[in-house]
Amino acid sequence: MISRPLLAFAGFGFAIAASAQHAPVVGSKNPEALFTSHDPKLHRNKQAVLHIVRDLLEAGHWDQAPKYLTQQYIQHHPGVPSGLDPVMKFFSNMPKRPIPKPNEWKTQVVSVVAEGDLVVVATVRELKDKSGKPYTTTWFDMWRMKDGKADEHWDGAEMPGGAG
Repeated sequence: MISRPLLAFAGFGFAIAASAQHAPVVGSKNPEALFTSHDPKLHRNKQAVLHIVRDLLEAGHWDQAPKYLTQQYIQHHPGVPSGLDPVMKFFSNMPKRPIPKPNEWKTQVVSVVAEGDLVVVATVRELKDKSGKPYTTTWFDMWRMKDGKADEHWDGAEMPGGAG
């Protein structure tokens, strides 16, 4: 038998979820300013990730990937292979666009945190609820850096069509 306090708590949780209002996630007006640090090593790592996010992922300049990714680049995204050459091939059909100016990024960066050899970038992710109403949440990417280049990458991606 379920206790009354447990039932009350479960009902309270449902009521909160059903009526919750969430504050929209908003990116920085100057995302490039987030990719800096007073520490020279952290600054170098953040700058490499800036180029990955802006030049490669947003602008499609994958011919520049050897500047920012190691040859053995380990990719934990379930739909993308590991290794510099396979990653470059995977993204080779991406359209190449001009590299955006600081206030023209399409990628909405919320924060960039660097510690040791890791750089974590939080960005705005736009989704739709079950009724089709759009909402924002946060996406996280993390890179492990080696000698100023990304050597490993993690994110929250799932396999296409997977349970999620």
